[in-house]
Amino acid sequence: MVKKASPFAALGGLVYSTDSGRHCPDCGQPVDACTCKQQQIPAGDGIARVRRESKGRGGKTVTTISGVPLAEDALKELATALKKRCGCGGALKDGVIEIQGEHVELLLEELLKRGFKAKKSGG
Repeated sequence: MVKKASPFAALGGLVYSTDSGRHCPDCGQPVDACTCKQQQIPAGDGIARVRRESKGRGGKTVTTISGVPLAEDALKELATALKKRCGCGGALKDGVIEIQGEHVELLLEELLKRGFKAKKSGG
């Protein structure tokens, strides 16, 4: 008698379990113990570029900050602090901090005060 392999054996790991909660899809570890996303710092020259944008936003002005050399969690904290400093809303999308309104000079000063290399980008 020949045994057939389970179709789940081809997946190579845990199929479903409620023992340890959510798991990271990349490394398979529990989210609390995940190490794959904690150390990812975006590659670049280490200079935060601050610019004003309005294209594709229905005429609304947004100040964007890109190239900040921080991991995802620290970048979220920085975005929150900058939004509070400007007194407005914003978002963090794909490693780029977006702050609603035109706050280029204020954000440049704040980033320099926090020890980042920052410069104005664009026109």
